[in-house]
Amino acid sequence: MESLMDPKGSIEKLNNTPVQKVNILMVDDHPENLLALEAVLTSPNYNLISAHSGKEALKCMLQHDFAVILLDVQMPGLNGFDTAKLIKAREKTKNIPIIFITAINQEMEHVHQGYSVGAIDYIFKPFQPETLKKKIEQFVKIHQNHQETIIQTDLGHLLELNKVNKRLDRTTLNLHRTEALSKAISETITDTIVTFDNQGSILSVNPAVKSMFGYQVEELMEKHVLKLFPKWEDEVLCDSSLSLALLLQSTLRQSVGKIIEVVACRKDKSCFYADLLIASTIIEDEQIFVCTIRDVTERKQIEEVKRQRFTNLEQIVEERTLELTMSNIKLQKEIDERKRMADHLFHTQERFRKIFESSPCLMAILSQQDLTFMEVNASWTKNTGYSCDELIHQKASSKNLIDDVTETYIDLNKKVSNKKVRFKTKNGEIRSGLLSTELIDIHSEPCILIVLTDMTDRVHLENEMYRLDRLNLIGEMAAGIAHEIRNPMTTVQGFLQLTRNKADNLSTEIIDLMLEELKRANSIITEFLNLAKNKISVKKKRNLNSIIEALSPLIQAEAFRSNKQLKLELGECPDISLDEKEIRQLILNISLNGLDAMTSSGNLTIKTYKDNATVVLQIKDEGQGISPEVLSKLGTPFFTTKETGTGLGLAICYSVAKRHDAKIEIETGDDGTTFSARFQLIPSLTND
Repeated sequence: MESLMDPKGSIEKLNNTPVQKVNILMVDDHPENLLALEAVLTSPNYNLISAHSGKEALKCMLQHDFAVILLDVQMPGLNGFDTAKLIKAREKTKNIPIIFITAINQEMEHVHQGYSVGAIDYIFKPFQPETLKKKIEQFVKIHQNHQETIIQTDLGHLLELNKVNKRLDRTTLNLHRTEALSKAISETITDTIVTFDNQGSILSVNPAVKSMFGYQVEELMEKHVLKLFPKWEDEVLCDSSLSLALLLQSTLRQSVGKIIEVVACRKDKSCFYADLLIASTIIEDEQIFVCTIRDVTERKQIEEVKRQRFTNLEQIVEERTLELTMSNIKLQKEIDERKRMADHLFHTQERFRKIFESSPCLMAILSQQDLTFMEVNASWTKNTGYSCDELIHQKASSKNLIDDVTETYIDLNKKVSNKKVRFKTKNGEIRSGLLSTELIDIHSEPCILIVLTDMTDRVHLENEMYRLDRLNLIGEMAAGIAHEIRNPMTTVQGFLQLTRNKADNLSTEIIDLMLEELKRANSIITEFLNLAKNKISVKKKRNLNSIIEALSPLIQAEAFRSNKQLKLELGECPDISLDEKEIRQLILNISLNGLDAMTSSGNLTIKTYKDNATVVLQIKDEGQGISPEVLSKLGTPFFTTKETGTGLGLAICYSVAKRHDAKIEIETGDDGTTFSARFQLIPSLTND
């Protein structure tokens, strides 16, 4: 509306819009490479944004508009080619220029692949800074030209709108003038007097003709009098055998001294009822007619109203009777319609109630005035552990909803959409979810609709994928570095053993200590090798119960040393494909961890059973449980809570489980922790 009232101001504002910095995205997993690119491209006209992975780059695409993207090819996780495909697949970002920069993949097939996913250039490191800088300047110039084109288009639209507004102003002015003229005519109605000869040519007219007919006096001079009465002209010409002059003279002679009712026509072609009183006189042997014209439209309207009222008077009683009959019929229909609407409303409310209750999302309705619960659905009670009676009419605590990013409490009076939050259940469990709120009115009462999507399982899955990624990385490292470390260690160990027999060198205690430390380092490397991704498992059909029974004396002896007990609950299990050595190590590592987690007189329970298409191994301790912070890091190589631990025990267990296509599940609480390993009866064909 402001643009319509002041188009010049809008055009000036559009022309004076300051030039904003151009965004350039740099994606590389090495910070030093990003620093080098920033040093080359630093400019007051550029806003350089860095991303250290493909995923981070995609997040930046959602937050900013970029003129050009510098993308590294070789990155962990989502590489440059896959990132470019995702960028080109999005409608808003598919036209952004992408330049690949790489120091590794210089083969022609990689170059072709880069161009195939939408890149416009493929640069090899080391690159010429000035060349890269010039290329970026050209892409930025193309981007700025595109923005200027958009501004010019908007400017053209505003100019056209300015012209339309001017025409609209002129039209409005003409309408005001016409309205004022019509008002003046209606307020100054008087009789019009016209004189004309026997040929019908007007000789004179008084000024009242302007208010009655809209003509100026000069416009009617020497015009035919029938110009004011075109319908009367049609009546005069009904006998076409005579000329217009003779017919007019005959009609006028018959009308002299009489009041004639005619339809008059104004200059604007509008018609009205008029009474004519015609008189005749002779001036200089020429017959002159004088006609007085009176507008009787109002009288005709009153007469028409009276006639209509008289006609309708006889029908009033009948119509009233009919009206009462129809009212009764209408009332019955209204009763039926209200009943139908009530039934429809009931069914509609029932449908929405079912939708609300059966929604998999956690849904609640709060009063906006005091934030008390008005309604909650079944998913809310199921996931939080609270019953409806515990929530309805109770005030909602914002402390139960914590922003996952800012670690602050959520303000329920503010509208949010898909915000990552953590919420606490009745039993104290912290779960993750996406929160959306909407302000609504229910029966004129302001309320807040809360929709909470439980994302806990997804978050756990993402953490598990992250842990497996790290485990794979350690596995790839293990095979590569273990051999190189063991060779110098073997040499050092040999020379130390030779030196031990010479009394003039190091003391026997020092040599024994060094040999013991070398032995410990060698054992750590041996465990480290068990994480190797390419480690080959020798699997044969084995019974899980037999392996446990063979290990039980060793575990029982370790338990006796700390006044603890071992319980076996072995169910019937079919033989499955296992590497006995690796499974023994998995059972032993988890069992020893369970014994360490318990105080004296605790019980360690090893249980097996068949569950559908899986064989389950459960090892349960009676310790104090695992805190959420430690639980999220379990299985990460080199993470340990023990003073002398290596942090490889559980990592090896996860690696063994992966090679056996098995899944490890952990349940923990104040009464202890349960590790469950599920082995497939039929191993997956895609298992590494």
